[in-house]
This record gives sequence, C-alpha cells and structure tokens, in this order.
Amino acid sequence: MQKVKFIDLFAGLGGIRLGFEKSFQDLGFETECIMTSEIKPYAVETLAKNFSHDYFVGDIFQVENKQIPDFDFLLGGFPCQSFSSAGNRHGFSDTRGTLFFEIERILKDKRPYGFILENVEGLVKHDLENKNDKIGKTLSTILYKLKNELGYNVTWKVLDSIDFGLPQSRKRIFIVGTKDEKVNLTVTSKEFKPLKAILESGLETIKSDFTDRLFKHFEMEDLYGKSIKDKRGGDNNIHSWDIGIKGEVTDEQIILLNKLFKERRKKHWAEKIGIDWMDGMALTLKQISTFYKIDNLKDLLDDLVKKGYLRFEHPKKLVYEKTENGERRSRVYDETKPKGYNIVTGKLSFEINKILDPNDIAPTLVATDVSRLAVPDNGGLRRLTIREGLRLFGYPEWYEIPVKESEAFDLLGNTVAIPVVEHVANQLAEIYLKKNQFKVLPVESL
Repeated sequence: MQKVKFIDLFAGLGGIRLGFEKSFQDLGFETECIMTSEIKPYAVETLAKNFSHDYFVGDIFQVENKQIPDFDFLLGGFPCQSFSSAGNRHGFSDTRGTLFFEIERILKDKRPYGFILENVEGLVKHDLENKNDKIGKTLSTILYKLKNELGYNVTWKVLDSIDFGLPQSRKRIFIVGTKDEKVNLTVTSKEFKPLKAILESGLETIKSDFTDRLFKHFEMEDLYGKSIKDKRGGDNNIHSWDIGIKGEVTDEQIILLNKLFKERRKKHWAEKIGIDWMDGMALTLKQISTFYKIDNLKDLLDDLVKKGYLRFEHPKKLVYEKTENGERRSRVYDETKPKGYNIVTGKLSFEINKILDPNDIAPTLVATDVSRLAVPDNGGLRRLTIREGLRLFGYPEWYEIPVKESEAFDLLGNTVAIPVVEHVANQLAEIYLKKNQFKVLPVESL
C-alpha cells in the first residue's frame, strides 16, 4: 500500500482533509497528514479532538520552507473574507488575501504532485475589469501563477453543495492542479435532500419577547422561509416594525418606513446628495417629502428615530486608501453633507434573522449569522444545533466540536461541504492512481 502525504493549510475544522482522505483511501492509498496549519485556538482544539497530528504549526507566515517535510498534495481553503460578499472585498489589498502567496511560495519550493484550493464564489469575478469578462484580475493572477509560473495543469469550477445531497446551497470555487493532467470537475449526477432530513426533534425552544411577538402576528407555517431584517423587502421578509419590536408604530409610520427603505436605495439620490451611490443612503426631510407628502412628516420621522427604527445621520462617502498591496475602499460619514433619516437595523440586530423551511434547504451558512437561524420544533422555534450544522456540511456523526457554541458556529460558517470535496478529490485520486497503478493494491485485496 502506497502512502500519500499531504499538508492541510488554513485547516479550520479539517473538512478538506476528511474529503481528501476518504477519496484516496477508497482507492487503496494510505494517507498521512504531515503538517497542519491553523491559527484560531478553538479550531486547533477541535482539530486535536478529532485528528492526531505528527506536526502542527500555527501561522503559516512564520513557517519557513525548510521546516516543511516533503509531501504529495497541498490542501488549502485559504481565508475568503477578502473576496467574500460578506466582507469588504479588498482582495489582495487585504493581508488575508495575500495568504495565497504563501501557498504559491510552498508549492514553488516543495513541488508536490498536486493541490486542492477552495474559496468563495466571489473570488471568480473579484476585481473585474470588464463586465463581459468571465473572471476578474484576482483569479487571473492566481491561475497565471499556478499554470505559467509553477507549471501545473489547473482546473477550476464553482460547485454547489445542494447538488451533493446536502440541504444547503453553498457555492464555492475549487482550484485543482496536478503535474500530469487536468482534473475533470464536471458533476454528472445530482442529489437533493430537504432540510428536515438532518433536523433533530423535541428540543427546547426559544421563549422570549421576540418569539412572542412573532407568534402574535404569524402562524408557524406562515413563518417558514421568512427573513427578519429591515434593510430589504419582499414577500419573504418581516420588518421589525411589522411586529413592533422597538415599540408600537402607527399604520402611517409603517407606510412611511416601507417607502423609505425602498427609496433610499435608488441611485438618483446619490447624485443629488453629491456622494457615490451606496445601497441605502440617509435622506433629508425635504427629500423624503418628495415621495411621502404628509403634514406631520417630521414628527413621524423623529418619533421613529426616538424608538430606534431610524437613525438621523450624515450620508457616507467613499474613500480610498493606498496600501502596499493595492488600493482599499471604505465608507465614512461625510459631515459636510446635511443629516438625513436612514433605516437602522440590519439582519444581525435580531436574535433570529431567518426561519428555515424544513421542506426546503438552508441558505449559505456564514460565520456572521449562522447562530441566528431558527428551525420549527416542538411547537416553537429554536436555533440550529451544532450537530445539525455539522450535518449540513456532511461531517460524519463521530466528529465533535468541543468548544463553546459561538466559536463552533464561527468554525461552521467557514468550513467546506465534505461531499463536494470528495467529488473533487475522487477525480484527483483517479489521476494519481494511474500514475501509481503498479504500486497500489485494489481495495478488495487489502
């Protein structure tokens, strides 16, 4: 039996490792993780609980090439915040974005047979120069370095976990390379499962003023699939003012709020205010009066500010900052512009921001709000459990996260869907098997 050695960078929960090892072991290879890199203490604790490590390192920036043993494959779900829609999308101008260059540095020096890299879908079109381009400059840079400078045969594809029997839509880009040939990442068959397939039952539900207000206005099944946030609309959205979370409001104020949260997103206001457009701008009393005419408008608005549904603030301007890795953009209040009224509450302001439909699928789980997802159970609502979170990513039942809940959900929000990794690793393992066909015994003969 031939041993396949690999290193696991930015390991998180070790999800890429689990999918990789299963695929190679199924083809008769013995696998050995010879180095794991992870900097979050609670991730390290979780990895130590579930895996044995011969060589564990922390910050990959601090690891020199000579400290890394020789290996066959590099696995790396390099940090995605700098390319993610949940972050500020600074890309390579964000120091987390430069972690790809640590991967490049190790590949160049150690020359392993292949690699699996994973990141968010947003990487594909990050730093797009032309709207007709298929990929942005960031991914182009990564592919150029892997192909042209390092000489690997590289394939990339965005894969969705929903196609692999997981009740969660999680689109991630996988970038795979070998020294011999390109890996075929095409998905030939798809499997769908609803959320109820992984849910537990009979657990304790949330008892709070928030849930009391929800059930005062809605029946349980009417809540299925509903989001609770104030900065968006639509049939599947509940606003805080719909259930009086911050205090009761009049019908007139509800109409005003519904008009304002839509109007503040329109691009023509940016030109009138004299700022770059952003998705939600503070509008003055005069501007609001152009689309909502009522004698006591200011009184209604000021009352909503007092209750906390609105904020009276300056509009924000776009500012640019040059860094050694490129230009960064951010928003700051422009105190030269008059103050206006703006919607306050985002989705992270409520103890629940979405009620999942057990007959449907879960949205993409992200670290910032996974703990605020609720599911129906036992006549009420409760949060997802850690075990249910693990099942949404295809983790085996023996896997445990021994840290506190907030840390566990942070790790889950940044992990990978294991069946997707298995699909990718299966193709990689087949190619490696052909290269080593006289060295590996078939599984059935072991």
